[in-house]
Amino acid sequence: MMFIRSERLFLRPAWPEDRDELLSRIADERVVRNLAHAPWPYTGEDARTFIEAPQVHRLPSFLVTVPDPHGARIIGGCGLSPHDDEVNLGYWITPAEQGRGYATEAARSLLGLARVLGHQRIVAHHYIDNLPSGRVLEKVGFRRTGRVVERFSQGRGYASPSREHEVVFEAPADCDGNDAMSRRRAA
Repeated sequence: MMFIRSERLFLRPAWPEDRDELLSRIADERVVRNLAHAPWPYTGEDARTFIEAPQVHRLPSFLVTVPDPHGARIIGGCGLSPHDDEVNLGYWITPAEQGRGYATEAARSLLGLARVLGHQRIVAHHYIDNLPSGRVLEKVGFRRTGRVVERFSQGRGYASPSREHEVVFEAPADCDGNDAMSRRRAA
């Protein structure tokens, strides 16, 4: 089981007791419409299925939480997943927490882990009508590949134009993270 601690966030696997809180954070059409694999409406059964999905060591998924004196509240999710024989980075942040840099911090942390896990290239996509997501990707070092493809969204119920981005790592990383993002290049 993997965990990531960043400056303000704690990324951790989902647990059965997270079901209701997860559902309350993601069951918002503004979130789900920008995800490829989350259905709308998002139900308790969908949350349970996500929580019970087996973790794959090189393709982990996390809940994004913000620690506070009363525990840690869920504000989103992020993870690595397979997409067309590549490794895809995805994330979401609940609307009440957007605009605070949490998506950037979570994506940057996940990229560092991806490099430590030995991935050499990571892709990410955003629907072209979701410009804030594209800005997050660029802030953490992704570069546009020039590809825009129709990508189906379960939340939308139809395919929409999606812009592809990539990060290519030049060298493997060490575990302390000191140089985890220092040797990136756009391919």
